[in-house]
Amino acid sequence: MNDPQKDAANVRFFPPGIPVLIIAVGIALDHSWPFNLATEVPDVVRYILGGTIAGSALLILGAWSVIIMRRSGQSENPWKPTNRIIERGPFRISRNPMYLQMVIVCFGVAVGLMNGWLLVLTPFCGWLLYRLAIIPEERYLELKFGDSYLAYKKRVPRWI
Repeated sequence: MNDPQKDAANVRFFPPGIPVLIIAVGIALDHSWPFNLATEVPDVVRYILGGTIAGSALLILGAWSVIIMRRSGQSENPWKPTNRIIERGPFRISRNPMYLQMVIVCFGVAVGLMNGWLLVLTPFCGWLLYRLAIIPEERYLELKFGDSYLAYKKRVPRWI
């Protein structure tokens, strides 16, 4: 890994695009073939509940993770080099707090919209993030950090 061009995970898809795509597909499917949940729940209740779920994930897992990464001199961008393994903040409970936040945001939007399609597609969002982002990142980190990353993997779960 002496070549700075290759010192990064081999992630080929923009990870935040995955939940955006899943949300768009869920909304489109619901528009074509409605699959609404709990229609008796007042709009204000579902918007507050879904917004709280999504907003909490964005702030606690997403923003906090980005702040910690940037303060450690690293980028949250998977195409940039990782200088060290971060083990504080949300990285103590999840190796992938930003990806976990993306899945929780999908769930929060599903709740807010009471969109059954989006609820069904949310696990698919997690699977796509796993296949397209997490696996390449873990390979990169294992090659770069070896035993120290393997020990981190044993201590901290991938999701929660």
